[in-house]
Amino acid sequence: MRPKLVIFDCDGVLVDTEAVTNTVIADFLGRHGLVIPPDEIITLFSGGTMASVGVEAAKRGAQLPDGWLDQIYGVVFDALRQGVEVIAGVNDLIDLLVAHDIGIAIASNGPIPKMEISLGPSGLWSRFEGRIYSGHQHGPKPKPDMLFQIMRDFGVTASETVMIDDMPSGCRAAQAACVQCYGYVADGDPTRLDGTKAIKVTTMREVASALGLPAKR
Repeated sequence: MRPKLVIFDCDGVLVDTEAVTNTVIADFLGRHGLVIPPDEIITLFSGGTMASVGVEAAKRGAQLPDGWLDQIYGVVFDALRQGVEVIAGVNDLIDLLVAHDIGIAIASNGPIPKMEISLGPSGLWSRFEGRIYSGHQHGPKPKPDMLFQIMRDFGVTASETVMIDDMPSGCRAAQAACVQCYGYVADGDPTRLDGTKAIKVTTMREVASALGLPAKR
């Protein structure tokens, strides 16, 4: 059965922001007493909020100054303004969903201003505008709060909804909300999603096929 609603994560699913963000985090933490290579950031911190990054980093010995969240977001935003790539096949999948009257929304742990910066240049911000949800306003993933709110706003049930995420926190949120999740694992270690019940995919075309939507020629 085709869903009535598809909920997308943002970073790593719609746009490739994670390499940029992880480098910024690694550099920032390194200046404050915690040296972690960028390629390890994805294992330790990715998928959470920046505040949760700070909590874990402090446990590991980082000495974060007052106002550090504003500081690091300023650096992240500046880096993202240089431009990020849209994930391959995303626009084709969105076109198919819209053509079949399937609703689309975003559920991200990132703040709204960050998403506006990263999604704006490609036109994805305007495609989702009014249907973009942040863990800064709702319970962040892995809590299911955002998904419940989105489904209420769209007037659909969990069985009529699909989630696409690339991180354990998002897949666990879908699991907690009883929503079918497709785990996008084109990059990184696919075993990160083990135990989440997500169906692993490496292309957006696979998602379209699983949903019974004809591939765009």
